[in-house]
Amino acid sequence: MPEEIERAAGAIVERAVEAGGYVCRKGDAITHWMGVIDGLLKMSGASPAGKTVTFAGIAPGGWFGEGSLLKDKFWKYDAIAIRQSRVACLPKSEFMRLLETSIPFNRFLLEQLNERLAHFIGLIEFDRLLDPDARVARCIASLFNPRLYPGVRASLALSQEEIGYLCALSRQRVNQALQVLVEARLVALEYGRITVLDLEGLRRFDL
Repeated sequence: MPEEIERAAGAIVERAVEAGGYVCRKGDAITHWMGVIDGLLKMSGASPAGKTVTFAGIAPGGWFGEGSLLKDKFWKYDAIAIRQSRVACLPKSEFMRLLETSIPFNRFLLEQLNERLAHFIGLIEFDRLLDPDARVARCIASLFNPRLYPGVRASLALSQEEIGYLCALSRQRVNQALQVLVEARLVALEYGRITVLDLEGLRRFDL
């Protein structure tokens, strides 16, 4: 097992991506499995008319693209850095080798895909059914998922503007929602940073 980790780590290439830069673009060939070392990304798509939708935020410790590697040749969405980020890129060949030879890796992927599916089902719910306060609560909670983003602990550098990018709300409306969550003792705020006090409370807010 240690030798497998060492071999995979040796194959990883690190990329620095400036805020607003693309980690991958829709239509590009899929050549790597991607992980966030530091920073914050968003997975998003756009309609022919230019309307955009954000599918998920990717926080430190999170990997993405495994589903695309398994079934597609080209990216079906954009991954964009919300702030300056460092990204780990594992070549597709190494990903497929691990898939074919490593039981622990396959178990990790199964858990990853299951968590991602639950996340996307939740997105449909809070986009269609919940008010802005609850949308902000669920958006924040999603970034503190320990299975998807093990690099995130109780606190995360996250601005109101960045939260707005992820849940399609204005900075002003996010500010209002955060004050509600602070009063409910679910989060604590510092400048450019948010600390979760009650993760389960955020997940269930307004139910």
